[in-house]
Amino acid sequence: MALAKAKEVVSSNPVVVYSKSYCPFCVDVKQLLDQLGASYKAIELDKESDGSDTQAALAEWTKQRTVPNVFIGGSHIGGCDTTMALHKDGKLVPLLTEAGAVAKTSNLKE
Repeated sequence: MALAKAKEVVSSNPVVVYSKSYCPFCVDVKQLLDQLGASYKAIELDKESDGSDTQAALAEWTKQRTVPNVFIGGSHIGGCDTTMALHKDGKLVPLLTEAGAVAKTSNLKE
């Protein structure tokens, strides 16, 4: 049930961040996406009634148990380190643009 729900959310949103509201790495990823002007859906697992089930389903699906768990254009990207590295390498904005999460190319750097 949780896995089917997670896959539905990922397939129907250009960017999804599975997060926990108190996680500093999750905050960093969401702030970066905000700075880039990306539209994304954040799901705070610590505030969802089925959050632990969803996290277990994500671990089964992506082999990643930690948050943030980031998906762009329906593809699993990874966590905070991977997302930040993609941005540093200039690859995040093109992914976001291709997924339809940003309207125009942005040159913002950390």
